[in-house]
Amino acid sequence: MTSSPDTPWHASVVTIFPEMFPGPLAHSLSGKAMDARIWTLETVDIRDFARDKHATVDDTPFGGGPGMVMRPDVVDDALRSVLDGRPAIFLSPRGRPFDQALAREMADAAGVVLLAGRYEGIDQRVIDTHREEHGLTEVSLGDFVLSGGEVAAMALLDACVRLLPGVAGNAASLDEESFSRGLLEYPQYTRPQGWQGREVPEVLLSGHHEKIRAWRQAQAEELTRQRRPDLWRSWEKAEGQDR
Repeated sequence: MTSSPDTPWHASVVTIFPEMFPGPLAHSLSGKAMDARIWTLETVDIRDFARDKHATVDDTPFGGGPGMVMRPDVVDDALRSVLDGRPAIFLSPRGRPFDQALAREMADAAGVVLLAGRYEGIDQRVIDTHREEHGLTEVSLGDFVLSGGEVAAMALLDACVRLLPGVAGNAASLDEESFSRGLLEYPQYTRPQGWQGREVPEVLLSGHHEKIRAWRQAQAEELTRQRRPDLWRSWEKAEGQDR
């Protein structure tokens, strides 16, 4: 499925904490876009699919160990209730690193289904089943552990929504942001021209657009080389292939 100008980009979050949403997504660019129905958000409460009166969604792990594991039967029913061809993502520290390219890929689709885990994780069988049947992808926001997938889901949605047509206002500005061109973004300055003994670089006051462009490119390259050697290597390789 791909996005359509007449149909809002639709996100579904499968979670045991639906009350956490929309949270920060109701504010700023994403909130205005939601009010304008550029995108829509629904939550699916996993507990609604529990088998008992206590709405149990987890159980002790086979083989022993600390914590609890989310049941495959309950999670499966909840996830299947919203699967409709949109990309499905399970937010997991074991997953593919989330980056700007994946955000663009998701934004270009009709929407996304996000599965937010809790406790010690989700029974592997339901992950394997939906990977095989629906192309479920495990995605990680970084090499750290959160209490659950909800905060990660909000970050992923914010990154996608701001790429939707009509959200950011100035579409050209998206091309200048960090990671959009494979580099970190160059430094930005505004008034006052002098502040605490620090001045704005002279080239930015010159009005010479080509010199400004060259300065910004050089700054982006140097920052990337210093701070993100992994990105720098990828950018150098891509530049070499383009020559």
